Amino acid sequence: MLQQYKTVAGYGEDMIVIERSRFIGYAQRVTTEEEATAFIAMIKKKHWDATHNCSAFVIGENDQIQRSSDDGEPSGTAGKPILECIKKNGVKDTAVVVTRYFGGIKLGAGGLVRAYTAGTVTALKAAKIVVHTLHQKISVNVDYHWWGKVENELRLTDQRVVGTDYTDRVTAHVLIPDGLQDDFIAGMVDLTNGQAKIERGEKEYVEVPVEAVGDEE
Repeated sequence: MLQQYKTVAGYGEDMIVIERSRFIGYAQRVTTEEEATAFIAMIKKKHWDATHNCSAFVIGENDQIQRSSDDGEPSGTAGKPILECIKKNGVKDTAVVVTRYFGGIKLGAGGLVRAYTAGTVTALKAAKIVVHTLHQKISVNVDYHWWGKVENELRLTDQRVVGTDYTDRVTAHVLIPDGLQDDFIAGMVDLTNGQAKIERGEKEYVEVPVEAVGDEE
């Protein structure tokens, strides 16, 4: 599993106007090629009367699946710029469609590349890029004598506590960034003089927003 990767938070759409042509950018998180093609088909159905519905998507931990479509625009002026913009922003598991309604002014090859890149940036910003960082769930089980110290330490160190069970003992379930598990466990053992019972759980991703989206071509 990757230590971290970027993707979109979910669905997003926005519009820009370039030389009277309307470019509507759509983005959606997808995890399979079927999801991506279904999303593209949905946008095409919604904008059946558009001049073009150009698209691209990137799927997989290593970007194994990459597809793009110029949808009638000159070869390499639409689908490829959309795809390259997704990749240059480091975004995975993402599909983008840029719908164009022609405004009467031809943009030329370079202008089309810039326009579809800008439409992609618009879509990614609307969908909001997030970082998924790998964490491991650690369960810390202590008797009530130690719970006050453990709870205070978790709060002071701003740990991500995802649940607490109160039975005959207390168990705190904490998500620790991958690579920091050993230090965390050692700290808990030291804090409780070896009285804590600690279990390692499954690894999962924690989502954090990212502000910047690049407009690179």
